[in-house]
Amino acid sequence: MSDLQGIFLDFYGTLVGGDREAVEAVCQAVIDDHKLKASATEIAVDWGLKYFQAIESQNGDSFRTLLQIEYDTLIDTIFPLTGRVEVGSYIRVLNEYLARPVLFEEVTEVLARLNIPVCIVSNADERELRLALDHLGLHFDRVVTSERAKCYKPNTGIFEYALELTGWAADRVVHVGDSLHSDVDGARRAGLRAAWVNRGDRISDIGNAVPDYTWSDLRPMTKLMLD
Repeated sequence: MSDLQGIFLDFYGTLVGGDREAVEAVCQAVIDDHKLKASATEIAVDWGLKYFQAIESQNGDSFRTLLQIEYDTLIDTIFPLTGRVEVGSYIRVLNEYLARPVLFEEVTEVLARLNIPVCIVSNADERELRLALDHLGLHFDRVVTSERAKCYKPNTGIFEYALELTGWAADRVVHVGDSLHSDVDGARRAGLRAAWVNRGDRISDIGNAVPDYTWSDLRPMTKLMLD
């Protein structure tokens, strides 16, 4: 892709493991603490639906951080099951993971082979993402979080913010991410090309957008400059 100016790259679930294990660990702790009969996956899916629905409405003047949304949606998820609303210890488990995630095995080699600018575009709070980047020793040309842009993918505002920050043209950027809904749909509506990284390990994905590329990991990203 000789006209490519740069790559927008999602972080959680794309460069590093998503939060599935941490979310299911939180849900299992809720089950154990309250002796519930539901499975961790059932609670995780319900929490995820509430979480993504909340994100859809938290843009611009109504923006709330992911930390706030995690708290509120977990309360909404477990209160009908437990009648209790203290979720602080559960949320700490999740955010500890977000600050110290595990890098996918191919990422170091792929990033070393790229000779094109990369901008991280992530639904993430500034603190957790910066801690994660420091923990992993990763450095990128630009980093855009939802907290910084005051909107969440798939809202096109976060992509427009990143385009303004980088100075790149939308039709000369490929956004790479693991969610058909947040990444592919949002990027396509913002005028970008989109690559879907389907690692097959998401708890759920409510999207049905059609990507320009579909990969099982990030290795094909190094070929974008050659297309």
